[in-house]
Amino acid sequence: MNWNPNSIKIKRKKLKSLYALLFFMVSTPILIAQNPISPPGVYIADPSAKVFDDGRLYVFGSTDESELYYCSAKHDIMHTTDMQYWNITKNVFASKGENDQVPYNDAVLFAPDATKKDDTYYLYYCQPDINAPEGVATSKSATGPFTNGKKIDLNGHNQIDPSVFIDDDGTAYYLWGQFSLKMAKLQPNMTAIDATTLQTDIITEKEHFFHEGAYLTKRKGLYYLVYSDISREDKPTCLGYATSISPFGPYTYRGVIIDNNGSNPGNWNNHGSIAEFENQWYVFYHRSTHGVRTMRKACVEKISFLEDGSIPEVEMTSQGSGLPLPATSKIDAASACLLQGNVRITRASESNEILSKFKNKDVAIFKYLDFGDGVTSVSIRIKSSDGGKLNLYSDKPWYKKLAALKIEPNQEWQILSYPVKNETGIHALWLETTGNEEELFEIDWFQFE
Repeated sequence: MNWNPNSIKIKRKKLKSLYALLFFMVSTPILIAQNPISPPGVYIADPSAKVFDDGRLYVFGSTDESELYYCSAKHDIMHTTDMQYWNITKNVFASKGENDQVPYNDAVLFAPDATKKDDTYYLYYCQPDINAPEGVATSKSATGPFTNGKKIDLNGHNQIDPSVFIDDDGTAYYLWGQFSLKMAKLQPNMTAIDATTLQTDIITEKEHFFHEGAYLTKRKGLYYLVYSDISREDKPTCLGYATSISPFGPYTYRGVIIDNNGSNPGNWNNHGSIAEFENQWYVFYHRSTHGVRTMRKACVEKISFLEDGSIPEVEMTSQGSGLPLPATSKIDAASACLLQGNVRITRASESNEILSKFKNKDVAIFKYLDFGDGVTSVSIRIKSSDGGKLNLYSDKPWYKKLAALKIEPNQEWQILSYPVKNETGIHALWLETTGNEEELFEIDWFQFE
């Protein structure tokens, strides 16, 4: 079955059933712009965004599958024509099992990158294999399948996280490394580096807070290196950036673009990219779920540039690249952009994610909701073990308390409705729980009226 995203008009309150329907009917489910952009049940991290000449934006990333380890043995690709509707093509490349194209090992696949030269697409992959950490596969389609994986000789500098950038003059650059960035020109065949051009310490942890996951692009003659930045709280939760007038540098550290700290109680790292699409620039990053470092999901925010080329830091949101979420639509609880306490996003089924494990004084925050001309009630799909109170605020700490919902114990999912104080316009929404020290609630969705 083929779907045309431009011909489908979806109300958000119908999304949940549509997600489930599409998940079982087609291999490329369509979903509307909202963070995370990874669909329910799919965990795509380390998003590298690329715009090719077919009018689409592609997100290449690693695919998480377990709470016990990072990544998996396959790669999936997300792509869009309008930043509103997303498609996912699954298992475009694998290191074992179906579509195994890595003949020399069965190790998991870490963060990839991709590019196009002439009529060939190149997927650069990496693995936790000290003897063969990086490789390249090819395809005649941006969505694969990518085949014939082969090792890349890194001239003794064996690390991970490949990235590739093609400059305006056609020169291709290959970047990789942790703590100290390596860079070399690619040979014309795009499958091997020119070792005579190899340079180390392009950026470093000491001088630029570089942790891993570099991504190079160019804007108005200035080269931007975006990478996992360890400048805050001794954790690489930021995407930082440095700029130069030359691909090989020297680079000047410019600051943080986005920090995913607070997205999940087990959050550890960040990894992403920036890209321009239809005259708007975006930052792509990931947020952890499940209360662990793994099970990460790709997200996106709009960014801007000042006259000096700097990028003002942006916050994580639930709305992503779209407009504020209509408060009168059915809003997935899993679109919360900030979590405080024990609460985390978990998978209730293969096609549905929820907020779970709420304890006393836990908070889930949604940015931003559009209450329009006003609301008078809220409906919420919730399950409660011991009962408690769910407080709703707008724009805390400068807040207005919308309601205090008393939730009675109920082991089954139920839809409850409550009156709320009228709110209008655009606001952040805070859900705060009070009760005993046990796990209190699971929340699927809510909707104001």
